[in-house]
Amino acid sequence: MIPEIERKSEVEIKQFQETKLQELLAYLAEKSTFYKNVFSKNNIDYKTIKTVEDLAKIPVTTKEDLQKYNSDFICVDTSEIIDYVTTSGTTGKPVFFGLTNKDLDRLAYNEAISFACSKVTKQDTIQLMTTIDRRFMAGLAYFLGARKLGASIIRVGAGIPELQWDSILKFKPSYLIAVPSFLLKLIAYAEKNNIDINKSSIKGAICIGEPLKNQDFTPNILSKKITKKWHIDLYSTYASTEMNTAFAECEHQVGGHHHPELIIVEILDENNQVVKNGEEGELVITTLGIEAMPLLRFKTGDVVKAHYDACKCGRNTLRLGPVIGRKKQMIKYKGTTIYPPAMYNLLNDFPEIESYIIEIDENEIGTDKITIKLFANGNEEQLLYKLKDHFRAKLRVLPILEFVSKAEINTLKFPKMSRKPMLFIDKRTKKIS
Repeated sequence: MIPEIERKSEVEIKQFQETKLQELLAYLAEKSTFYKNVFSKNNIDYKTIKTVEDLAKIPVTTKEDLQKYNSDFICVDTSEIIDYVTTSGTTGKPVFFGLTNKDLDRLAYNEAISFACSKVTKQDTIQLMTTIDRRFMAGLAYFLGARKLGASIIRVGAGIPELQWDSILKFKPSYLIAVPSFLLKLIAYAEKNNIDINKSSIKGAICIGEPLKNQDFTPNILSKKITKKWHIDLYSTYASTEMNTAFAECEHQVGGHHHPELIIVEILDENNQVVKNGEEGELVITTLGIEAMPLLRFKTGDVVKAHYDACKCGRNTLRLGPVIGRKKQMIKYKGTTIYPPAMYNLLNDFPEIESYIIEIDENEIGTDKITIKLFANGNEEQLLYKLKDHFRAKLRVLPILEFVSKAEINTLKFPKMSRKPMLFIDKRTKKIS
């Protein structure tokens, strides 16, 4: 189930997107209060925007724009909005998105082709281990996508290893959708309760929320810890509420595939200029085919690298590597730039560490301070010594390391109203823009 456009040449894909772009611009000029103002204030005649390169003539849209002018992005009468979702609000006040029937169909299509990219078929049964409520788009997208594909789905929700295993043993799903670190909890529960995980029905997991790969696409520590015990395929995915689109890995697992019929991608530097091939930059997206709240040149805040060589699966679309980090979570520490995923990967290398959370604050002179709170089993003094060595060797910095109770970690990790666990808390008054 590879869409025809994804097999086309790079030139044909670009021509296709430019036709869709002109349709989008005309739609925004007629329907969007926010973009009408953008065009007017910047003296932009949208009809002169013919190519992807011409997008540079239009100012970028930021998360702050969405927060400040949320309702101005709506392009339909509110009576046409069928479903409301909100962002998780990791960098500020959450914003809402409305979806029409057409948008829900698009969301279902996106997830169906993303599932198919990761080798899920209509013969499979999928167990959903993320919430479908709390105005969360991902859970809804997975349900709609499975329905569109024709696969069965079991809506178990997040957490509760006992209930997850009850469903696995009872309904025999072939794929799980889960945060990767939760798979370790499933393994631990199975070992404690004499469940042979490698005789279960599970053959793969679609993983969200945490990286599974290094930048060269080799498995990272978390991925290795899972597959060392559970011999299943792990597929990375990347998506966000704002883009209504996913980048899913195929069987060759060399990055998340772009769906050009749904989104235009730019990778920009600090000056909003396109980076050279192979360089990292901020992902900026323009949505195609969205009716209620389309976005033009929206800055996601995620730092990524794009890969343009053809994939063995037959798709000729670009692929995104693992997210290097969120731009607003970038840490400048003693002359070194660090993103939280690098620290997650290092901490996941220690089986003694049961749980952790990273806090970023400012010291008395206004520079970044990193504190990692840990709950661990075993000799804390020995673990502290090993951790210090690893941080110095791998990241060239040494954060403050504190051992705390499991209750304290859980209070920080699972705040009220949160739809997913938090591993990173930013207390800085001045954040990287």
